[in-house]
Amino acid sequence: MDRSSTAIGLLIAVVVVVVAVVVTSSDSSEPQAETSNAVVADASSGADNATEADDTAADSETTASTDADDSTADSETTSGTDDTAADSETTSSGASAAAIPAGQDPNCEDPFAGQTVRFRTSFWENTNFCLHTVDYSEIRSGGPPPDGIPPIDDPQFETIESASEWLQPQSPVLAVEIDGVARAYPLSIMIWHEIANDVIADTPVAVTYCPLCNSGIVYNREVNGEVLRFGVSGNLRNSDLIMWDDKTQSWWQQLTGEAIVGDMVGTMLEFIPSQMVSFGAFMEQFPDGEILSLDTGFSRRYGSSPYAGYESNSRPFLFEGDVDDRLPATERVLAGQIGGEAIAYPFSELESVGVINDTVGGNDVVAIWQPGATAALDGAIIDSSRDVGMAALYSRELNGQVLTFVRNDDGTIIDEQTGSTWNVFGTAIDGELEGSQLRQVNGAPHFWFAWAAFRPDTEVFGIET
Repeated sequence: MDRSSTAIGLLIAVVVVVVAVVVTSSDSSEPQAETSNAVVADASSGADNATEADDTAADSETTASTDADDSTADSETTSGTDDTAADSETTSSGASAAAIPAGQDPNCEDPFAGQTVRFRTSFWENTNFCLHTVDYSEIRSGGPPPDGIPPIDDPQFETIESASEWLQPQSPVLAVEIDGVARAYPLSIMIWHEIANDVIADTPVAVTYCPLCNSGIVYNREVNGEVLRFGVSGNLRNSDLIMWDDKTQSWWQQLTGEAIVGDMVGTMLEFIPSQMVSFGAFMEQFPDGEILSLDTGFSRRYGSSPYAGYESNSRPFLFEGDVDDRLPATERVLAGQIGGEAIAYPFSELESVGVINDTVGGNDVVAIWQPGATAALDGAIIDSSRDVGMAALYSRELNGQVLTFVRNDDGTIIDEQTGSTWNVFGTAIDGELEGSQLRQVNGAPHFWFAWAAFRPDTEVFGIET
C-alpha cells in the first residue's frame, strides 16, 4: 500500500504488539508473561521477493518471515538451546563456567545464562553464542529477519551520463576510490539495502549504510585470507545495524567494524576511506566514475525515503540509552578516533566556518565542509530534501609541511601557505599544489546519538568539557 503524501511526522514504523516471556528464576518452570512493543522500520518492507515467499509488505508495515524455521513475528527471542519460543523476551538462568569469564568460553553450556535475550536465534545455527564481547541485553531485534533487508550481492554499475537521467547533482552518495577505480553508491538505493558486497580493483569491500544512525562506512571484507559476504542480521545495538558474515555467522557492529558475537569476536574490519558527498561533487572529482545501478534485482521505490521525518524526531528509533545532551540526538557530526582520541565535529559548526584546523591525538587534521548534498532521512523524496552539506576529515600534513586552511568569502577552501584551492575530497584543484592529495583519516558522518553511544568519551569540537 502507498504512503499518503500528507502524512505528518515520523513515517518509518508501525507498532506491532508482541508477547515477551521472562523467566525469572532457574527454580521456576512457569514463565511469566508480559507485553512489550516492537516497532518495525519501513525499510524492512519485506525480504528479497525472490527468496521470501509472499513478502510484499509496503512502506509502513512489515510482513513476518515465512521460513519454516523462522516463522515467528519480528521480535522473536529464545532462551538457551531451546529454540521454540515465539515473540519472547527471555532471561536464562543457567550456570556459567566459574573459571572462564562470561562470553569467553567457546564451549559454554548455556550462552544466555543470566541474560535477557530479545532476538531470534533459530536462524543462527553456526553462530557461536558462547563468544561475545557485549552483553546480550544490549542487542535487540529491529523487526526484520536476517536479510529481511536484503544486501546487494551482485552490484551492477552504469556511467555518470546514464545515472544523470535519475540522479540530481544534490543526490547524496557514498563515494569510494581504490587504485583509480571510483564508484558511487546512491543513498537512495543504499537506504533500502544497507550493505553492498562489491569488489573494487580486486579489493573485496562491504559498502555499508545504517539509516537509523546515518552512518556510511566502507570496510575490506577479506579477513584472515577469506572473503566474507556480509548480510543484515535484523538486530540492532544502540540503534546501529549489526551485520553478519556467511563463513562463521559472527555478528559485526556496523559503526565500529568489530565482531561482537561468534567465533570472530574481537576481529576488526579494515576501514577503507570513503566520503558521503553529492552526486555532483562525485562527477567533478571522478568524471569517469561508476554509479551503482537501479538494476539491483529488487523492487523498491528508489528515490523515496522510508524514513521521512526521522531527523526531526527527538528520540531515535529503538534507541534505549541516554542521549548525550551536548548535542541534539540527530545532529550530524563528522566523527572519528585519531591517535586514540575520539572527536566529533558538529555539522552546524562546520557549516558556519567551512573548515576546522585541529590537532587530535598528536595528529594535525582538517575537517572540510561544503554545501550541496541533501538529507536522505528528512523529506519523503530524497532529492527534494534540505541541503545538509558534506564533510570529510584529512591529515593537514603534506610533504612534511603542516598546512592551515581557511574558507574564502566566495566559499572556496584554500591553504594559507600557498593559496591553493581544495575540495571536500582533500584534493588541491587549483594553485601551486594542484593535483596534490591529502590523506584521509578515519572519520565519517554519523548522527550524534549513535557516535556518543559507542564513544561516550568523545570530545565535541567547540564544546568545553
